[in-house]
Amino acid sequence: MSARSVPTARQARLGAELRKLREAAGVPNRQAAAQLDTSPTQISHIESGRFGLSEERLRRMAEFYDCDDPALVDALVAMAEYRTGNWWDEYRGVMPRQALDLAELEHDATYVRAFEMVHIPGVLQTEDHVRAASLFVDPGLPKEELETRVSFRMRRQQVLESGTPYDIVVHEAALRMCVGGSKVARNQLGHLLHAADRETVTLRVIPFSPEGFAGAGLPMQYVGGVVPQLDTVQIDTSHGAEFIDATARLNRCRTRFESIDSAALPHDASLDLVQRIAQEL
Repeated sequence: MSARSVPTARQARLGAELRKLREAAGVPNRQAAAQLDTSPTQISHIESGRFGLSEERLRRMAEFYDCDDPALVDALVAMAEYRTGNWWDEYRGVMPRQALDLAELEHDATYVRAFEMVHIPGVLQTEDHVRAASLFVDPGLPKEELETRVSFRMRRQQVLESGTPYDIVVHEAALRMCVGGSKVARNQLGHLLHAADRETVTLRVIPFSPEGFAGAGLPMQYVGGVVPQLDTVQIDTSHGAEFIDATARLNRCRTRFESIDSAALPHDASLDLVQRIAQEL
């Protein structure tokens, strides 16, 4: 089997978790290789996500690393056995790799928490909003590529239909951004209110009024894993999406969400604010 040139986020995360287990057990690379009857180079490839492994070998590694968390081991086995053929695979080669990774991450999530300062969360955007925002960033975007982006964004909204709990916090600034003009922006806010009618969707708004809030520039999406060790945070950067899974950074993101939550209005009050802003447009 040839090594993967560019592992997916899932494949890289599986390898990273196996490395964490090995290092926590104090097992050198060469001893892990001997346990699997392979080479230290192969172990490095597995831990970088460039090679997969069978359930039997994965469970043997976990036992050798003295992992006493069966739920975590089962979750890692599920990650290792994941197969292609999902809807986002249809966009492979035409959409950025990070976009596909995000769609897969959302699909597997047990819950999602999103915070946006000046944008409507992507999974809640209307088609017209996506078109207007895409053309603003890249005015010369070919029509076919534009429609591919729109189609992909719309299919990401399946996460809302799946029943996955989705907790959204947006700043009032995002609601007042007139992306695509007043009509598009008004329809976008209506779509946001409609989505918030779902039992699994909670919408909260941080108004301009709270003192001491300094969250500008810190949009992020916290995606709950099957077990807490597999939680992931996705943030946008100038070079695309970045996925955070290091324990210390995850803890900082959890603390940051606590600060964000404390500044947000309750769900019902947030819906009232969205409605008032829509009426002003």
